[in-house]
Amino acid sequence: MTHGEDVLLIHPGSRQQVYQQLATDLAAIEPPLWAGMLAGHLQASGYSASIIDGDALELTPDDIAQQVAAIRPVLCCVVAYGHQPSASTQTMPAAGEICRSVKQLCPEQPVLLVGGHVSALPEQSLREEAADFVCQGEGPQTIRGLVDCLKSAAGSGLERIPGLWYRDPVAGVRSNAPALASRDIDHEYPRIPWEQLPMDRYRAHNWHCFDGIANRQPYASLYTTLGCPYRCTFCCINAPFRLGPDLPSSYRFHNPTQVVGELRLLADQYGVRNVKIADEMFVLNDRHVLGVCQGIVEAGLDLNIWAYARVDTVKQGLLEPLRRAGVTWLALGIESASKHVRDGVEKGRFGSEQIIEVVRSIQSAGINVIGNFIFGLPDDTVDTMQDTLDLALELKCEFANFYSAMAYPGSKLYEMAVDQHWELPETWSGFSQHAYDTLPLRTEAVSAGEVLGFRDHAFQVYFNDPGYLASVRTKFGDATASHIQEMAQKPLPRKYAIPPRILVSA
Repeated sequence: MTHGEDVLLIHPGSRQQVYQQLATDLAAIEPPLWAGMLAGHLQASGYSASIIDGDALELTPDDIAQQVAAIRPVLCCVVAYGHQPSASTQTMPAAGEICRSVKQLCPEQPVLLVGGHVSALPEQSLREEAADFVCQGEGPQTIRGLVDCLKSAAGSGLERIPGLWYRDPVAGVRSNAPALASRDIDHEYPRIPWEQLPMDRYRAHNWHCFDGIANRQPYASLYTTLGCPYRCTFCCINAPFRLGPDLPSSYRFHNPTQVVGELRLLADQYGVRNVKIADEMFVLNDRHVLGVCQGIVEAGLDLNIWAYARVDTVKQGLLEPLRRAGVTWLALGIESASKHVRDGVEKGRFGSEQIIEVVRSIQSAGINVIGNFIFGLPDDTVDTMQDTLDLALELKCEFANFYSAMAYPGSKLYEMAVDQHWELPETWSGFSQHAYDTLPLRTEAVSAGEVLGFRDHAFQVYFNDPGYLASVRTKFGDATASHIQEMAQKPLPRKYAIPPRILVSA
């Protein structure tokens, strides 16, 4: 058989299932960063690789299978990474459908699954999905070793490929030692081949462009760091990263010069101004943050950037350089108004007064704040969830994300849920936040349906709050305030949600 590529990397399309009616014009359309990073690594290592972005191109699994059949790659790699750590699990239904369609059309085509979810649950993924192989780890070493094995005359040596899970005709499911990730991510992931992506399709979040709601394109995202040094119980960010027992932290840095070079390319060649720094925790290491900011300023780039931070990592001396570099939004993981609830999931040692102080200092620096709040953490009650909503209303962040607590595969919370037989979603789509079958964790005091109902109630209360809308109107104008009111008129159909009025009357 003649092969057209060594590796064909496929990014599943799951936007409609995950976001329902929000997918049409509110949700962002993100570049497939992990597929792009893997393609860049492979090309720099001497392999041919191309990308199919099934999400941006709105391709069905059958459409993708037809392209796989036409290209006939040595290895078809379905990349189930999302634009945030939890999004890997919610892409699994689409990833699984693609695997099945490819194997039905091309039974002899080798298929590998890569991603945070499959790295957290490699054996289960191999047993459940129509893939020949599963990767435990980030992917580069496993993909290279598998391609070399498949191209060899003997076709043997699977047992020597790090991070590979596979089926043996005699022994059944087998696995090799996980691949250790490289500390040198500049070398490991040198550049993303943006020219292979449909750059005209990507779109920023609606709130990212509140100062110009019609200007959400062009858009791109990129990593300046990988991993995270924290171990929040509810987070699964570290599932695919393994650096060895003597290197417990997965947190690694790109050189600021490389980051700025990538931003310059995006601006010059694709007209990108709206940028997401996808790092799980960008505002953390002062030297790195200041290096990136200084490089952006010196390059003369005019950008509209948003990035993640923590309440306890935002320092006054960083805010002015961030704003000068074009960082207009910082997303803060506030999670809960209750310090007791936050302590229960290892989320910082700050109180509400510090939260308010940090939010006000960010806003005073001319940077907007996205407050991220979670309902249904293990120690939550109806009263603590209401306290969290009250704090959100007091803060009046320029935007707020309201989440239900989920036990994502790869998190400590998932291990606890399995060990203690807590009810989990029946399907992987049920782990998403906005799907019809979303099913969060219950707490000792609140059922899963009540948690979800409170989350949806909080969304409506916040975005219809007269004080919040007045602040938006003052800062961004009437058009943005009207856009928010229109957004709030799109309630999500839910299978399990119990409205708060039923909760109160019970």
